Amino acid sequence: MYRLFSKIPRGLDPVSSIFNQHVTSAGTALVKQAEDVASNKKADKKDVVGLQDQIFVRKVIKLHDKYLAYVNDCFMNHTLFHKALKEAFEVFCNKGVGGSSSAELLATFCDNILKKGGSEKLSDEAIEDTLEKVVKLLAYISDKDLFAEFYRKRLARRLLFDKSANYEQERSILTKLKQQCGWEFTSKMERMVTDLTLAKENQTNFEEYLGNNPNANPGIDLTVTVLTTGFWPSYRSFDLNLPVEMVKCVEVFKEFYQTKTKHRKLTWIYSLGTCNITGKFEPKTMELIVTTYQASALLLFNSSDRLSYQEIMTQLNLTDDDVVRLLHSLSCAKYKILNKEPNTKIISPTDFFEFNSKFTDKMRRIKIPLPPVDEKKKVIEDVDRDRRYAIDASIVRIMKSRRVLGHQQLVMECVEQLGHMFKPDFKAIKKRIEDLITRDYLERDGDNPNLFRYLV
Repeated sequence: MYRLFSKIPRGLDPVSSIFNQHVTSAGTALVKQAEDVASNKKADKKDVVGLQDQIFVRKVIKLHDKYLAYVNDCFMNHTLFHKALKEAFEVFCNKGVGGSSSAELLATFCDNILKKGGSEKLSDEAIEDTLEKVVKLLAYISDKDLFAEFYRKRLARRLLFDKSANYEQERSILTKLKQQCGWEFTSKMERMVTDLTLAKENQTNFEEYLGNNPNANPGIDLTVTVLTTGFWPSYRSFDLNLPVEMVKCVEVFKEFYQTKTKHRKLTWIYSLGTCNITGKFEPKTMELIVTTYQASALLLFNSSDRLSYQEIMTQLNLTDDDVVRLLHSLSCAKYKILNKEPNTKIISPTDFFEFNSKFTDKMRRIKIPLPPVDEKKKVIEDVDRDRRYAIDASIVRIMKSRRVLGHQQLVMECVEQLGHMFKPDFKAIKKRIEDLITRDYLERDGDNPNLFRYLV
């Protein structure tokens, strides 16, 4: 039966076309349903919207399972119906939902499965099966580079803050992604996982160094994670004015690191640091789990009873945005470690702050989070920048091999080269061509302006 079908594909064309329309209609209905939920005023809370995003991806996976079973069982695994299924899913899988792209939704879905305490409570076998299906869905996404950047950001947070539930599962999905998208797609992610293993070895060596050198005592317990620039997402680095208690820690680790290598420079990313500090309040002494920024601000009150917003900003050497975030978390959020004057919910440059000695809580150990920062804009900007570089490299490769080429053919070859990661916009390619001309990589033909020559 299968051979008979493969010999007369024309007879299957109408059937596969109807199948394509049916799948497209079902998928589009899912997207519309998710959009309606996202736009519903009752679902304006982030956790509710996030849960709906998880449900949406689950429904898309279920839909894919359903129609893939039809292709395999009812249509004898025929290539014509695989093609129809692929084209249908490409239509609705590249539509955004509630302001989020499908690439972001898939990356967030994976993060929720792989991190500790995620809403998806699955067995190891179920996780493995789900990740396999997510990677299959990724094949239909045109902006694979956007997925990669969102996924890398979330992988970094899982690794750096010990949020990953299982390192074997982290490696497993990277293997699946490599098989689907190629080694370049996962090379940085794989090095991140390896980097963290090396960082743990480095920490062990540091602890041995401290044990063998009693004079090199940082005074407090210190854990440093050394990462390799280039593999990890870029993070802002400010010259935070560390409290005296922390300055010695940094100096001791620098001395240790110089015993290992003198050719590498350490750049401290204080925005990723965490601290456990002891707060001596009148009701009881409590342990506070805070960020390095928050700890630096709180330690200022060891030597001052009352500080203004401007004094805190000057002493810490942080930007207005960072000072507002950390002071809001310490004086206006759930745990009011600082008293603010005036007692409002908005941080202003004219505010004053005092240590709240009467603060108490039923727990003896509390974590004080910073308000989250929306990283979506930064991710999209990074991807757009990388796309410009990728288009430039593609154009130069093509022109270097062809030497002379027409505009239309150059654009089409560029789209074909980059299509496995993203669909470059024709206007973007034209803009990059003009830029390469101004930088003397290409020149227009004197007689035909639509003809380009490669300049050696």
